[in-house]
Amino acid sequence: MRTRSIGGVAVGEIGLGGMPMSIEGRPDEQRSVRTIHAALDAGVTLIDTADAYHLTANDVGHNETLIARAVASYGGDTSEVLIATKGGHLRPGDGSWTIDGRPEYLKEACDASLKRLGVEAIGLYQHHRPDPAVPYADSIGAIRDLLDAGKIRLAGISNANPDQIRQAHEILGGRLASVQNQLSPAFRSSEPELDLCTELGVAFLPYSPLGGIARAGELGGRFGEFARVAGERGVSPQRVCLAWLLAKGPTVVPIPGASRPETIVDSAGAADLTLTADELAALDAA
Repeated sequence: MRTRSIGGVAVGEIGLGGMPMSIEGRPDEQRSVRTIHAALDAGVTLIDTADAYHLTANDVGHNETLIARAVASYGGDTSEVLIATKGGHLRPGDGSWTIDGRPEYLKEACDASLKRLGVEAIGLYQHHRPDPAVPYADSIGAIRDLLDAGKIRLAGISNANPDQIRQAHEILGGRLASVQNQLSPAFRSSEPELDLCTELGVAFLPYSPLGGIARAGELGGRFGEFARVAGERGVSPQRVCLAWLLAKGPTVVPIPGASRPETIVDSAGAADLTLTADELAALDAA
């Protein structure tokens, strides 16, 4: 698979989002491990997770632990695999999502993720979501401290607006490696953030690029142009969608979620699909 850069680290153009393997509707662990192994076989070297990808309060970090075990049990070379995780978003166990951006909490969360991943330094650590109760500069200052302490190798942010991206870039001394925001045919409001990342040379990691866990399979039915192009190319609408996102800028690395081997294998094929200017224009207008 062709590669792109996250903070100077080369990763495959298509990543893997781990969330579907650990929240509601999660598959059995064996299928999840097969999915991760299939991704690695297909050339995927970026795997995205978070400590909040779990179900109950006693299950915190389920996805981190799962990914760590799956990568460790893979028979091939995993030295180029970049595992990205996030902190600052929590699931109390009642199905809700809460936020804690306090510096002291983010540092505690990072330490816990380090243990679950079984690494000396986290490849990419991302502030999961801004906390309205905490100054953004304070939260990003904690990420900077973790970077300076060598607990994380690369620093990223998620769910950020352009002003927050600029602020994080400044606080981190130009070391902001990535921004992870939602972007898909159904959700295009993150394009200003994408444009800014392209300008700054910061990797942009679209999450839910196919429309989210519940609606990814409906993409072709909801967006006819994607289905039309897919039919003409003899590929899935989902693969067309990921190729469309890759064409939006050289720093884009989509991270489609998957919980089945065949799904991530199909997604990985987008790295080999180059759309024409006419196709891209039609998809942009869809």
